Parts: sequence; C-alpha cells; structure tokens
Amino acid sequence: MISPNQPPLKQLLSHWVAPEWPAAPHVRAYVSTRAGDVNSPPFDGFNTADHVGDNIAQVEANREQLQTYFQWRAPVRWINQTHSVVVEDLSQPMLAESDAVTSDQVGAVCLVHTADCLPVFFTDKDGVRVALAHAGWRGLLNGVLENTLACFLPDDEVYAWLGPAIGPHHFEVGEEVRELFVAHDARAALAFGPSNEGKYLCDLYFIARLRLSINPRCRVFGGELCSYGDDRFFSYRQQPQTGRMLSMIWLDNR
Repeated sequence: MISPNQPPLKQLLSHWVAPEWPAAPHVRAYVSTRAGDVNSPPFDGFNTADHVGDNIAQVEANREQLQTYFQWRAPVRWINQTHSVVVEDLSQPMLAESDAVTSDQVGAVCLVHTADCLPVFFTDKDGVRVALAHAGWRGLLNGVLENTLACFLPDDEVYAWLGPAIGPHHFEVGEEVRELFVAHDARAALAFGPSNEGKYLCDLYFIARLRLSINPRCRVFGGELCSYGDDRFFSYRQQPQTGRMLSMIWLDNR
C-alpha cells in the first residue's frame, strides 16, 4: 500500500533522468534518482530493488506507485540480474535469469536495476521495438550489448543511449580485467589508463561504444553521467549497502 506521506511520483519525475536521443515520441524512458528521500538510509532515494536489504514494504509501495502512475500492463516483470548475457523477451515466458529485456508490445515495460553498472537503452528509429541492458564489465566482456542489438532487424536504424554508470576516473580494475578485454579486441586497450600499482582505470562507456560499433546502423548517445561522482545516484563502490537506480523503457500508446 502506498503511504500517504510518500511524495507523488509526478513530483519526483522532474528530478529523474530521461535519455537525450531522437527516439520516437511514443518511446518513454527514465532513470530514477535519489530525489525525494522516499526510502530510509542507506537506501534513501527512490529504491525499487528488493535484493539489497531495504524495507520490502517500502520497495513494494514504490513499485505500486510506478505501475499506477504510468499504467503499465500487469504483471510488471522484475528480472533476476546475474551479470549474464541473456536477453528476455517480454512476449515470452519469464526466464530464471537475464540481464537485458526487450519488447514490441505497447505498455510492456523493460526494467533493470543498476548502481555503477551501465544501463543501455535501445530503440529503433520508428519505435517498433525497445530494449534495455544491464552491463557491468562481465556483461560487456561476454556480449550482453551485442545480444541486445541482435533483437532488432538487420535493416533497422537503432539508437542506443548510455545511462549513468561509474565513470572512467573512478572505476578501478585489475590487470586481469584489462587483459580479457584486450584479448577480445586490441582496441579496448584505449579504455584503460594507469592507476595504483597493478591497477587500471576503466572506461565502461568507451567499451560500450566499441561493442555497439559492430552494427554500423547503431547511433550511440549519452555516456556523460557518473554514478560514483554524482550524488543524485546510488553507487555501490561508494557505499556497498545502498539502493539501486531503476532504468525503464516502454512503448506508450502510438
């Protein structure tokens, strides 16, 4: 049940992030933020993740408010993210785990949670299909973005928007991570700069753009928002016990 003290979603929307891309008008997309202090610390903000130790009643209230406000088709599918490369189609039965979602149905919303990993939004030029991927470094390495791109037709002009993720000045990884990416594509070496001894700073945005370049008809936008350095966002590296941003995209009535 939604608490009478809970800020109305319309009030929070002005603080949320919407992709800046040339998507069709009926393609709706947002990333939630910590605005509103809806949940209690250390989950303060608008948290809809039920796997992080937050108060479940508040999480459910947030989810209920989303569905009521946007009039999403029930039931809303909350996927089990495991850093896989599995893409779930909302027109098919639910999978045990997935890290990307796609839909061509009006009112069926694609959702992923992040708190430093990279959310990547997709739509074709005409807004026939949308998709959303959760891409940490493991997903990027193993091909979650390529798998998500494969949901679109070969002749589609596809737009991708890179949402808030840990930026290149804060994401420190070991030599083994760098070696894995460079072994896959030597150009990925440009995504890594020296940090502390034996460590590198990694640019997830650069790697995402590199992976998306396999499709010459994919135009990429975004990639400027750092979840670690911007206090509007949850950041797991800043605070291991914290909430999650909710990325969402769906087709509204055309």
